[in-house]
Amino acid sequence: MLPLTPDRIRSCFVGASRKELADMSPPPELATLDWDRLDVLGWRDARLPRRSYVVVPVDSRPVGLFLLQASAAPRRRAQCAWCQDVELPADVVLRSARRAGAAGRAGDTVGTLVCEGFECSANVRRTPPLPYEGFDLEAARAERVAGLQARAAGFARAVLASS
Repeated sequence: MLPLTPDRIRSCFVGASRKELADMSPPPELATLDWDRLDVLGWRDARLPRRSYVVVPVDSRPVGLFLLQASAAPRRRAQCAWCQDVELPADVVLRSARRAGAAGRAGDTVGTLVCEGFECSANVRRTPPLPYEGFDLEAARAERVAGLQARAAGFARAVLASS
């Protein structure tokens, strides 16, 4: 992911009102992020616990989305739709984003199950267990990273779709 400034982050959000953009706070650790090991930039709003934000690269440009966490938690341990990690260190929650354009103004949303603290980039880079002698761990890790990027971009594209 390319490094982003607070102004660039604010300018990439789709379907956001002026008030939402004005109320948004940038990620607290923005100055210390390792951009080379980051596939999606996600953070929770410190003032509004159910609101969060995510910036996803789509076709080489950042797309920012406002996410709202569902008030009910999944009844069973869910799997993150983005990183698909089976050994999740944190909980998974349902978050939804308003669609862009007229559909979003009419209340249409798209939802996904995602790691509560947006740990997906770290999850896909963890060394998987060695299933057999000769298994290519680096190839497996690269495949997991590519999968995360594709699934997160697919969610952003679904939000951007007009219908």
